[in-house]
Amino acid sequence: MTRAAAAFAALALVTAGVGAAAAGRVAFAPNDPLASKQWYLAQDKAFDAWPELPTLPGAGIKVAIVDSGIDGGHPEFAGRIALAKSFVGGSPLTDQQGHGTFVAGEIAAATDNGQGIAGIAFPAKLLVAKVVRGDRTISLEAEAAAIRWAVDHGARVVNLSLGGLRDPRDPRRDTYSLREADAVDYAVRHGAVVVAAVGNSDQAPATPWPYASYPAALPHVIGVSALARDGSVPLFSNRDIVYNDLAAPGQDIFSTIPRALTTHNNCLDVGYSDCGPDDFRRAEGTSFAAPQVAAAAALLFATDPELTGDQVTALLEHSADDVNATNGCRRCPLLRDSLSGWGRLDIAQAIGALAGPLPAPDRFETNDDAGTHAPRIWGKSRELAATLDYWDDPLDVYSVKLAAGETLAARAQGPAGTNMNLELWRPGTLTVEPPGRTIADRVARAAGPGPVERIVFSARRGGWYYVAVRIAQGGFGPYTLSLSKM
Repeated sequence: MTRAAAAFAALALVTAGVGAAAAGRVAFAPNDPLASKQWYLAQDKAFDAWPELPTLPGAGIKVAIVDSGIDGGHPEFAGRIALAKSFVGGSPLTDQQGHGTFVAGEIAAATDNGQGIAGIAFPAKLLVAKVVRGDRTISLEAEAAAIRWAVDHGARVVNLSLGGLRDPRDPRRDTYSLREADAVDYAVRHGAVVVAAVGNSDQAPATPWPYASYPAALPHVIGVSALARDGSVPLFSNRDIVYNDLAAPGQDIFSTIPRALTTHNNCLDVGYSDCGPDDFRRAEGTSFAAPQVAAAAALLFATDPELTGDQVTALLEHSADDVNATNGCRRCPLLRDSLSGWGRLDIAQAIGALAGPLPAPDRFETNDDAGTHAPRIWGKSRELAATLDYWDDPLDVYSVKLAAGETLAARAQGPAGTNMNLELWRPGTLTVEPPGRTIADRVARAAGPGPVERIVFSARRGGWYYVAVRIAQGGFGPYTLSLSKM
């Protein structure tokens, strides 16, 4: 089974900077001469948070590029590569396809150095993981190993501009991989933000395609779709009502390419996409939208290194500008939709949101199912604070030990205006999710409308039971779970 590259078709200081820009001071503009060709920088408000480029406390934040390698001798990446490894043979510092070098330039090309382009994540260092074979396919084994390697070497952000077809209507061609899902779970559990392209319909059975690719269509992953210059969503950008989380520019993207791919000897911009093959001169794809979101995540971590991955995800998604008919997308309804998710990436608003209040962190993730995923909760009485999000994290599961004859009283209270579901599953339950779950394993359920749910259950036999908390469609936010044994 293979994956294909998704496109070839200080806090106080920052807050002060945002305030200054809002008051009318000119935002920082990099002096890189080719930055004028990066129209997406203005659309993303990449540098609008600062009147001048700041020194951030988390400088050196590591971003993993799991892709086709990188042109390690490119001037834009001098001093920017922390570590590199190939999982498919050859050198990770050579890039025959050019895709990885292009993605890396958007994220971490040297900024404000008077040459070339400006990378958005100016404080970042790169972990380069080469996973693309010579035929442009990606083995799931290589991808999963690369994700784990990157996390083990300190990656706070993992960019996956690659994907495999998702088709819930035809399991025979759906490319879901437990190996890939486990690797993504490993990254999220270790505090990394995982960003993935939702995929392009030229690699799907129909255009447009209504389902995000894997790994974008996995819990906790930020799935990114593409926007055109006029604000519309191109037909090639996959739709998804659940797994499309954010949109960013994905047409006419300008970035770095391997110098060996420069096709014109007299081209002035050697090592940049206007000197490359046709695929890169007017580059488009959700592959090239995702790195902008990965770069924004790195900027948030660099600004406040104490942030958790789920906080960064929430900040990016809920600071986005809604995409609708008033700003270029006639087919996009108000608020979250399948074409653009929460809306257009807005880096300045995400940075400004660090002034608070911050989203609540969730220290129990990734507790998305029964078995080893469910943390064990000890004691006679506990109150837990966590978060749920229908689109990114709709289910939390906890393991509670009951003795025979013992009674458990459980109460879940979610955000106002949401509908919560509270369930109790017997010991030995393998999964509380379809298609593998057996409803007979569920011993109690409270699923009435509203944000508060209660269960009282007397155990006939002892063991580790599973408490599952779900949030219904459209809901997100913090909740509390109270557990008391009698």
